[in-house]
Amino acid sequence: MPSGCRPIRIVRLLVLVGALLSLSFLHACAYSTNPVSGEKQAMGYSWAQEVEVGENADKQIRQQFGFYTEGDIDEYVERVGRRVLQESHLRRPGTDRKFRKTEFTFRILDSDTPNAFALPGGYVYLTRGLVTRLNNEAQLAVVLGHEIAHVAARHASRQAFQQQAGQLALMAGAILGQEAMGLPARQILDLGGTAAKLLFLKYSRDDEREADELGVEYAALAGYRAAEGAAFFESLERISDKEGQGVPAFLSTHPDPGNREERIVALARQWQPEAAMTRVAQPAYYEGIDGMVIGANPRQGFVRDGHFYHPELRFSFRVPTGFDVENTASQVAMIDQQQRAALIFSLAQAGSPREAAADLASQQGIQILRSGRASASGNPAYALVADAQTEQQRVRLLAFFVAYSDRIYRFLGYTSPQLYGRYQDAFLRSARSLERLEDPEILDVQPLRLDVVQGSRTAPFRRFVADAPYELAQLDADDLAIMNQVSLDTHIEAGRALKLPERSTAGR
Repeated sequence: MPSGCRPIRIVRLLVLVGALLSLSFLHACAYSTNPVSGEKQAMGYSWAQEVEVGENADKQIRQQFGFYTEGDIDEYVERVGRRVLQESHLRRPGTDRKFRKTEFTFRILDSDTPNAFALPGGYVYLTRGLVTRLNNEAQLAVVLGHEIAHVAARHASRQAFQQQAGQLALMAGAILGQEAMGLPARQILDLGGTAAKLLFLKYSRDDEREADELGVEYAALAGYRAAEGAAFFESLERISDKEGQGVPAFLSTHPDPGNREERIVALARQWQPEAAMTRVAQPAYYEGIDGMVIGANPRQGFVRDGHFYHPELRFSFRVPTGFDVENTASQVAMIDQQQRAALIFSLAQAGSPREAAADLASQQGIQILRSGRASASGNPAYALVADAQTEQQRVRLLAFFVAYSDRIYRFLGYTSPQLYGRYQDAFLRSARSLERLEDPEILDVQPLRLDVVQGSRTAPFRRFVADAPYELAQLDADDLAIMNQVSLDTHIEAGRALKLPERSTAGR
């Protein structure tokens, strides 16, 4: 949600990067050195341009996602990242100086969706959902090595080269935007007045195979027991099986090249003659993640009884019946379960509702049908109905701007012109319901935090999570088993360290 809210859960709609540096494909295409192979290859961008793209995108990612900075876990991840980076092709003596001198940045995004991605120019991101699902420092090293490998092998730039001439390439190739009602995510941005031009890419299986190989190599040379990484990838497969729809965000953009778990073990075995591979560091890792927020953070917005509540920003509004909700740092997306309409709530950059409406009306391709003053629970508002021509189809939208608590918020509902009459009332009821949140119980809601504890007895894991599920955190017993890389029926020996919600006391 806007103004400081962090991502809670992203299931079907999109992951937004924001406005990246827009460069023409034909202008940027060049033959440039691949630091891994040392050979000249066709790239979509020069290395200097890749660095510039990363710098610009990093600023937008902070705004869109927010960084998790509680405790010292971000410093821990950066230390491990730099240790692994030192063994990469980007830091080897024979590598071109421009690669060796490129700074790297390692960040944790405040999202429970398990994901990791890298931007060109040395920006590596892990979500807190991925960090809390890793079981030791060796697994962290393999994941970081994998992302460093994508940068070193310049996979995003090579993918950009392969796109059709004249298109604008999104260099954050690890982020996949899914579509709603046939409209790509970029159209939501365009209708909202953003200058972003996003072409959603994902890595090829060949890229993934190479990143797996290099990630294991870098972690192994850094002294880590690289075979540990297989257990984490197995956990991702379990998440996919549990969801029963699609695949986890990481696997969507990092497709399994086949037998990944077995290959990682075999790859690690190949490095045994050359690397010590003794470091696992589970106690140190568990100490680092102890106390982290786990699951969805209700402080940043949650749905209950048909209403969306935001304790931090102290407002609530109705969610249209039959709409699913995806809450991110930049917006609350409400999507019709039949994928025929969407209502997007976000912050508008304007001084008044009428000014925000005028900004939207001035965009190319917008045809205003009617507009006028409105009200939302006594707050001044301005509404307009318009048709918009996208690259794929014509849509009808309702834009409702509300002045609330020194901010201007926007509800943007859209569907096809033929279906607009069916959804207009639902859009308006939701927009007009924005009001101040006064319920002290909701205002005081707190997130779940991870508590590293020692099992008090030998028992199946399910005995340690007897008080699950945790509704607001959107976690259940199966989620906690996956987080610990065990099954519910795994027998836990007394004294074993476990990752549990701190509110849970049963069976310890």
